Amino acid sequence: MPEPGSAPGLVDVARRWAETLADTKGVSLPKEQLEQLLLGVAQDAVLAEPDHQPAVLRFSKLYSASPIGIALADANGTIVEANAALGRLLGCRPSALRGREIPDLGSAEHDVARLRNALAQLMTHGQPTQQERLLLDHSEEGSLWVDVTLTDLPGDRPGSTYPVLMVSDANEIHLLQERLLHQNVHDALTGLPNATAFDNALETALAGSGGEQVALVYLDVDGFKVINDGLGAGVGDQVLRGVAKKLTSVFTGRHNGSVARLSGDGFAVLLRGDFTPPEVITLVEQALEELVEPIYLGGHGIGVSASAGIVVRPVADGGPEDLLRAAEIALHRAKEAGKAQWMLFDPELDARDRGRYQLGAVIAGALENGEFSLIYQPTVKLANPDQLAAVNAGLRWSHPEKGELDSDDFYPLAQITGMTIPLGRWLLAESLAATARWRNRFGEAAPDVCVRLPNRLAIEPDLVLLVKEQLDRHNLPAQALRLCTDRESVLDSSGEVLDSFAVLADLGAQLVLTISGSDDLELIPRHGLPVRHVILSGAVVDALADGEDEADVRHLCQLVARAKELNLRIGAEGVRSPEQAERLRRYGVLAARGSFVADSATGDEVDELIERHAP
Repeated sequence: MPEPGSAPGLVDVARRWAETLADTKGVSLPKEQLEQLLLGVAQDAVLAEPDHQPAVLRFSKLYSASPIGIALADANGTIVEANAALGRLLGCRPSALRGREIPDLGSAEHDVARLRNALAQLMTHGQPTQQERLLLDHSEEGSLWVDVTLTDLPGDRPGSTYPVLMVSDANEIHLLQERLLHQNVHDALTGLPNATAFDNALETALAGSGGEQVALVYLDVDGFKVINDGLGAGVGDQVLRGVAKKLTSVFTGRHNGSVARLSGDGFAVLLRGDFTPPEVITLVEQALEELVEPIYLGGHGIGVSASAGIVVRPVADGGPEDLLRAAEIALHRAKEAGKAQWMLFDPELDARDRGRYQLGAVIAGALENGEFSLIYQPTVKLANPDQLAAVNAGLRWSHPEKGELDSDDFYPLAQITGMTIPLGRWLLAESLAATARWRNRFGEAAPDVCVRLPNRLAIEPDLVLLVKEQLDRHNLPAQALRLCTDRESVLDSSGEVLDSFAVLADLGAQLVLTISGSDDLELIPRHGLPVRHVILSGAVVDALADGEDEADVRHLCQLVARAKELNLRIGAEGVRSPEQAERLRRYGVLAARGSFVADSATGDEVDELIERHAP
């Protein structure tokens, strides 16, 4: 509301000027003082008093000393006066701005259009412009980022108004914001777009027309840790820059290709346009070949290999999540296949894998719900096949939909989901409970129980404690338990198996090693393994299934002789017929299991076997 004696609307005018100037860098007067000053200027300027000179002087002084650029225009938007600050800002004399249209100060067409629209809104609807950032022409530097406000002041005649343009320098602030924005969406090491920028680019690509193809390639440097740890992080950083440069040279400029760094040594490539999977594969193979070429750093010629997962599909087929997941799966398969190669996403294979992964995801619930049971493989003495030497205990899963599943169907999945230890703990507990029951019922005729340790359980640091707890719980001597492992577990880099086996042997447990040849057998003396039994497996056993080739027999005899030198008892697994069992017995194998006895047996069937042959 106007104060008494003042012209209508002058307070609003004064306040607009005051807020603009008080918020401008360099003005020292408080906003309230500026408002009162400008109110007096406006009142003196518009009231029909005989002497306007005081108002003119006050306005001129404020206008000339203002730290922001100001241009006064006529009713058509033509500049009639500009202050020194505006001239300095645009790199010209203020007089050079007279006669120019306010919109013509814009640097580009869209800047001109925005100013023209703001002027029209002001003159037609009386709507002042909120502060807006755009580019104005600079006489020497080309263009300049500024913040502009377009408003009006009352004229001498009642109801008349004139446009006023106020301009402040925003170039440094804008460039800083642009630099910060660039840093937010670019990788500092390689200069490539980062994961955030790549996600945005992917969403944009998938919003295109349905007729286009999109390809996503995930690349991961193989063994980058070796470079980083062996030659230092500085060299590793230079290698990553080299990888980024090579990938950019192969993919950029082709099919709207863009390369991004997603993680430490992980990169992604996005392609869009009209292409086929073989064309994308050709580019990926070219990139993998480029990466192998050495980068020379500090006297070292460093070449790297990479694995790549590739997805090619129409833009309209699914969203970003589906595409990303498919690329990750393809990359994992490439690495599992031996690294340094590419893998194209296969929807059919993915559907099968989804079924497997769903199976792995419910192992914990199945264990809790009692869906697992023990299944046994009887081991008999070949000199007297009616006499049990031991029973190998394993797990069987009675799945409500898929039926009976053997350990090979779910142990690899348990390894992935971390369920190997819970399954192993349950297997030990149940098999030792069965052993205790057999010993109470059959005495000396009760067989030992043999538990084959999956790799994850064999290398478990708490294996000894786990075994000791279960033996004590069922009041069993340690020699009633045989624990079987293989070459892979023995050679595990952590060394846990060697330490655990030494302690378990001291407790009295019987340790068993599955071997397929001389190299496996020599692990025992080389590492001082306290093993009592070895089990022949694979080709050395299969070779005697249908006959007795001289070389195969010689190999078997060498193994048996060496086992005897090491004071080991030697058995075999996978024996299919009585004839094969007899050949093995003839050459020194003491015990065997396989379909010639029974592929598997339940606990009740083992009870019958023991009872049938007990003395």
